[in-house]
Amino acid sequence: MNHKIRKQYEAMRRHFQQAAEQRGFTVAPAQELAAERLCRLAGELVGSSGLFGRSPQPPRSLYVWGPVGRGKSWLVDTFFDGLPTTRKRRLHFHDFFRALHDGVAREGRSREGEPHEGSSHGRRSAVDRAVDELLGDCRILVFDEFHAHDAGDAMLVARLFRTLLDRRVTLVTTSNYPPAGLMPNPLYHHLFEPTIHLIEERMDVLDVSGPTDFRRLPQQVHGSRRFAEGACLTDETDTLPGEPSLLAPRPDEAVLVPVHHHELPAKAVRADLVWFGFDDLCEGTTSVPDYLALAERFATLVLSDVPPLASCTADGRQRFANLVDVCCDRDVRLFLIGADPLAGVSDGSGLMRDLDRTASRLAMLRRAGVAR
Repeated sequence: MNHKIRKQYEAMRRHFQQAAEQRGFTVAPAQELAAERLCRLAGELVGSSGLFGRSPQPPRSLYVWGPVGRGKSWLVDTFFDGLPTTRKRRLHFHDFFRALHDGVAREGRSREGEPHEGSSHGRRSAVDRAVDELLGDCRILVFDEFHAHDAGDAMLVARLFRTLLDRRVTLVTTSNYPPAGLMPNPLYHHLFEPTIHLIEERMDVLDVSGPTDFRRLPQQVHGSRRFAEGACLTDETDTLPGEPSLLAPRPDEAVLVPVHHHELPAKAVRADLVWFGFDDLCEGTTSVPDYLALAERFATLVLSDVPPLASCTADGRQRFANLVDVCCDRDVRLFLIGADPLAGVSDGSGLMRDLDRTASRLAMLRRAGVAR
């Protein structure tokens, strides 16, 4: 290992140690292996000039996967923060696809005289231009919480992965799924197999599975994140100490709230708090861009009339999971009022596979009646 690579490797090792000490925890064995590989990547990036110019052979990309709450996001965020360059970009799955869809639509409108977007050439051009707009001269991309459930988005993901790797952008992504477990729906899995093969061929796959879900530990529940300051309540008359009253909204407080290209009926807007009923936000025609728009405007979101997820539609469960993801990732305080969402959902129910991340994140919320 030459001097420049060694110097950056050691700097990243110190950065990981300091980041762990600041959080007050010890890096677990599975995390240590991934941290070591990320430190080596930091040295490889500098040594190959991958951060400062186009390299004929950039470092191999990394795919970091494991069950929920194993510290994947902390690992890659720490790595990202310690990289000494501005030619880096961190994107969350939901944010990226909202921006990519908007970029493709914008490119389509601005190129009306060119090949139609429905044609393969026109579609490729629009996607490439949208990626260029999103990434600019980025040489290292951290892509957090990667998954593939929707068949339409999965095809876009396939194109994106090939574009990034062909452009010699080093990619670091996290996922709750091993590559072979992506697009688990058997009706569509075969369509995603070429992308799985590409990931396994062009990326190093790191498994950070371990016995502990760190989000469920008490010190994580009472951390500094605003999301964890929310609560699961069973009664609209519950009030948390130091919080504004969570009494049910009056009928005259109902208002339409602008979101992504349309409006949603809210029960109330109180300063930076917005209140919705479950059906309006999770069983209607809403999407992740709507939740992102709410997260950009409001610091607190209340969702009332929450039913057990086992009684919801499949789309309602997925929308609820997406809402929890967005609130957690954007540190929006979330108050849930109603039934325990996970009541009746067991590991053997067939529903838990895609709700395990949601269960882990809900464990961060304070429960009504627990000492605060």
